[in-house]
Amino acid sequence: MSITDHALAIEAAEAGAAVVRAHFGSSLTRFEKGGGDFATVADVEAEKAVLGVLRAGRPDDVVVGEESGRAGGVGNGRTWLVDPLCGTLNFAANTMLASVNVALRAGTEVTAAASADPFAGEVFWTDGTAAYRRHGGTDELLAPSGESNLVDVNLDPPFPNQDSFLAARMLADGDFIERFRPRVVSTTLAVAWVAAGRRAAYVTDGHLAESVHFAAGIALCRSAGCVVTGLDGQPLHRGSGGLVAAADEPTHAALLAIVGKQRPA
Repeated sequence: MSITDHALAIEAAEAGAAVVRAHFGSSLTRFEKGGGDFATVADVEAEKAVLGVLRAGRPDDVVVGEESGRAGGVGNGRTWLVDPLCGTLNFAANTMLASVNVALRAGTEVTAAASADPFAGEVFWTDGTAAYRRHGGTDELLAPSGESNLVDVNLDPPFPNQDSFLAARMLADGDFIERFRPRVVSTTLAVAWVAAGRRAAYVTDGHLAESVHFAAGIALCRSAGCVVTGLDGQPLHRGSGGLVAAADEPTHAALLAIVGKQRPA
């Protein structure tokens, strides 16, 4: 292999980000997915750009794209997960909050990932060991921090645990109000921001095991040293699912306690 996996992930994410930038502010053809969800021509074209890089660099790997599904590969245990534009609703409303996410799952672990911000010119990336921010050709090590007390929450459906946990209810909890300040970015770029110290934590419901949206951000948080579990503090992708990614143990413990208050006695 002439290029490392993490370098390929960065290259692919940057290729997608260039397409997203080029389409920003233009008249966007929409493709309805049902349930109020849709993709735009920017999503589709960005995915084509990402897949082109990955197929050229790793022709034997499986690739799973949000828009085009699963393709290629010879069963070598390596799968690329591609979210070409996370934050489509933001983007379609001319809001510069979006990311292009690329992650490589080798076996059961994500071993390389990149999350590119098309508008800030940043790429958050990991080689599976450490996590970095690339800007202007320079890499700096990511350093999580709970100091801001800013917690980004996902308020978009589906809510598979709504009978025992709902993010909107968490925001009205007295302990949450006393300690934290909520933010709703509505893109998984916010998960990368936890790894980078720009958010103290990120919380979402959902079953994320095969999610192209979250794979890169989760890998970044883990490599940066964040505390990452499901909603009940369990290992990811088990039980009730969900995600609590926190900069440190005290922040994580406080959020788990608040989440737990919604559970039946």
